[in-house]
Amino acid sequence: MSYYFSTTLSEDFDSAIEKVTEELKKEGFGILTEIDVKETFKKKLDVDFRKYRILGACNPQMAYQAIQSESRIGTMLPCNVIVQELENGRTEISAVDPVASMQAVENNELGSVAKEVRNKLKSVIQNLN
Repeated sequence: MSYYFSTTLSEDFDSAIEKVTEELKKEGFGILTEIDVKETFKKKLDVDFRKYRILGACNPQMAYQAIQSESRIGTMLPCNVIVQELENGRTEISAVDPVASMQAVENNELGSVAKEVRNKLKSVIQNLN
């Protein structure tokens, strides 16, 4: 089982960020955190790296249901979506598969929430094309 879904776009990095943010909103997600990996690696390691951003996406209703089902599931939230620049000028967007990431948690109620979040994130990725 793969732990992510992804697609590649011919759009530039900044346009891809805007597009994925809009698609996430359509599925009820907001961006809680944004980590600029390129900037962090330059600042902390003095390493040049490609454009790579980690978006911490959260659907409040789904997060509430998950935490109600499993009080410590917050250790696995929010759902990460990455946007990275590829060598050929294209941009790849990948989202975590919450079902795969939560397999270790033995909680059927949580599993149904994870499946619903999975469907929403898959829709986001599919709608980018």
